[in-house]
Amino acid sequence: MNRDLRELETRLGIVFRNQNLLKEAFTHSSYVNEHRSGNHRHNERLEFLGDAVLELTVSEYLFQTYPERAEGELTKQRAAIVCEPSLVAFACELEFGSYVMLGKGEELTGGRTRPALLADVFEAFIGALYLDQGLDAVRTFLRRHMFSKLAEAGKQPIVDYKTELQEFVQQHGLGTIEYRIVDERGPDHDKQFVTELWLDRRLLGTGAGRSKKEAEQQAAAQALRAFHGKNT
Repeated sequence: MNRDLRELETRLGIVFRNQNLLKEAFTHSSYVNEHRSGNHRHNERLEFLGDAVLELTVSEYLFQTYPERAEGELTKQRAAIVCEPSLVAFACELEFGSYVMLGKGEELTGGRTRPALLADVFEAFIGALYLDQGLDAVRTFLRRHMFSKLAEAGKQPIVDYKTELQEFVQQHGLGTIEYRIVDERGPDHDKQFVTELWLDRRLLGTGAGRSKKEAEQQAAAQALRAFHGKNT
């Protein structure tokens, strides 16, 4: 059972002018599919918008906070902050999973703790907040709940394996990386993607996850472990 969104507003100190936007941000497609008679909208469009807003606001934060850092380093930092594992960590800290409206199937298969779902909800919330109150409200929210944590850590808290692998391959002139989705398993509410990571004609890693991004991260992590194992 999902918690009342009014409780979330109280916890965050944010009151939405348009409550439908907040509800939409926390409505998963599985819920809409099981309640077609109602006037429900899932959060995928808000997720699309929130992803772009996050890219902008995180870029702005890094640009202003680290004036001495070059473009390449800023790009690496941004990739680590807005990658799926990082967004999942922030969503978990805010307990976003407990507020999501899920279909019964997704609920039974542990959807509230599924990384891809949590990252999507975080992005959708950012998109909803932007539409409801503008960029300044998004900046305030991120300063309190994301940027302050980054400042405390002194660096991005989550490893972005894809970026790390790309830099390793470029540094050593090893070739071109390609990610291939080779399988999709399970029903729509519990789908799993399988990805192969190829370096030119060599298969370096295989990953599986509930989203394509998660599967690619797993494959990159496996490839990095293989490289580091050879170098030790």
